[in-house]
Amino acid sequence: MNDQSIIAVKAPLVNPNEPLAYITSLYVVEGQKVNKGDLLCTLETTKAVMDLAADRDGYIVKLNYKSGNYVAAEEILCFIASSPDVKPEPITASSKSLEEKSIEELPAGLRITNPALALARENRLDLTKFPTNTLVTEAMVRAALNEFPLVKDQQKVRPTDQHAIIIFGSGGHGKTLVELIRTSDAFHIVGFVDDKIQKGEKVMDIPILGGEEVLPELLDQGVFQAVNAVGGIGNIQSRIQVFERLAKAGFSFPTLVHPTAFVEPSAQLSPGAQIFAHAYVGSEARIGMGVIVNTGAIVSHDCQIGNYTNLSPGAMLAGEVTVGEATLIGMGVTINLQVKIGSRARIGNSAVIKSDVPDSCIVRAGSIWPVL
Repeated sequence: MNDQSIIAVKAPLVNPNEPLAYITSLYVVEGQKVNKGDLLCTLETTKAVMDLAADRDGYIVKLNYKSGNYVAAEEILCFIASSPDVKPEPITASSKSLEEKSIEELPAGLRITNPALALARENRLDLTKFPTNTLVTEAMVRAALNEFPLVKDQQKVRPTDQHAIIIFGSGGHGKTLVELIRTSDAFHIVGFVDDKIQKGEKVMDIPILGGEEVLPELLDQGVFQAVNAVGGIGNIQSRIQVFERLAKAGFSFPTLVHPTAFVEPSAQLSPGAQIFAHAYVGSEARIGMGVIVNTGAIVSHDCQIGNYTNLSPGAMLAGEVTVGEATLIGMGVTINLQVKIGSRARIGNSAVIKSDVPDSCIVRAGSIWPVL
C-alpha cells in the first residue's frame, strides 16, 4: 500500500477541552465514491460543531463509526482509497477502547458528552433521569446535581420538570415555534428570552424573561434546553450568533418536528433542526444543526443540508441535492436533481435552479439559474 492508493481520515480535535466528539450526522457509507470537498460527517461537542470534508477524491473503505457514536480526536474514522477494493492495514484501537469504555452501559437512547458523563458518574447520578431527545451536556448535569436522585442511596429530592425549555426570540418565527411545541407534551415552555422586549411583557400568554443576561439564572434553575427563534432571513449570521451565545452559556438544542411533517426513518436530523407543518424529509437525507425546514418544504432522498441553512415555505429539493452551510432558500424555490448549492448563498423566492450555485452567490427571485 502507498500514500497514493489510500489515506486515513482522522477525527479532528473539535474542542481542546473535550477529547471526544459526538457524530451527529454521517453522510457516507462503506464503498461510496466521494469527491474532494464532499461532507463526510458532522461532529459536535458541548461548545462547538464541525463539518468534516473529504480532502481527496476516492472511495470510502473501512468505515469504523456510525452516526450516534463518539469518536476520540486522532482516531481513524475511515479511509479514502483509489478503489473500493483497496484494503487498509490493521490499526490499533487504543483510543477507541477508551471511547467505548466511556460510554458503556448507558441507558438506551441517551446521548451524553464525555465530560458530562464523567461528572454524572462522579456524583452517582441516575442516568435514566436524563432526557433522550437531546444531547446531554456538562451544564445540564451540573443543573441536575441537586435535582436527580443518587443511584446508590436513592435520596429524596425536590422534583423538577426536566422538559423545561426557553425560546430565544419572540417574533413571528418564535410564535410559530410556540404552536409547534404545543402540539406535543414533550416540552414545557418556561418563557421567551428577548433582548428587545421589556421583561414581564407577554407574547401569546408566554412571559418575556429578559434578555441574554438571564441565561445563567435559567441554568441555575435547571432549565438547560433552548430553541433558536431567530430565523435569520436577510442576515443568517444573526441566527448563527444566537446558537453560539446559547451554546457558550451551556444550553442544549432539541430537534423539533411538527406532527404533520413526515420524516423518513432513515433520515438524520441534527440538534436544533426545526421541521415545520406538512414538510417532508426523504430517505437518507441529512439535515444539519439548526436547519429550518419550513412549512410545506420538500427535502427529497439523499439530500444533504448544511448547518444553519433556512429552507423557506414551499421550497422543493429533488433527490441528492447538496446545500452548504448558512444558505437561505426562498419560498417556492425548485432545485433540480443532484444540484449543489454553495455555503452562504441566497436563492430568491420562486427561483428555479438547474445547475450548481457557487458559495455566497445571490440568485434573484423568480429567475432561472444559470442565467442564459
